[in-house]
Amino acid sequence: MLYFLDFRKNVVSFIEEGGSRREAGRLFKISRNTLYRWWTSEGLCPKRHGPRYRKLDKAALKGHVQDYPDAKLSERGAHFGVHTRAIGSSLRQKKSA
Repeated sequence: MLYFLDFRKNVVSFIEEGGSRREAGRLFKISRNTLYRWWTSEGLCPKRHGPRYRKLDKAALKGHVQDYPDAKLSERGAHFGVHTRAIGSSLRQKKSA
């Protein structure tokens, strides 16, 4: 879950003003691990993550559908080395887009 920066600052300032981490966790309904990470980190801003690695190439799937329109999801999954749910969700996303 992503917490707003103001909320993070309020939690850390509560601890800096003498409140315990356990008390802050109960009061703000945050886990101890999250509190410890905020307390020990240099900045409170959320970290940016890089692009996600996808095992299934959308262009290759599109070509496979054009070449083999009657193939089953299980056959497509075996061809690309992914689960049938990955094929099905990719095809549904392609339809709605």
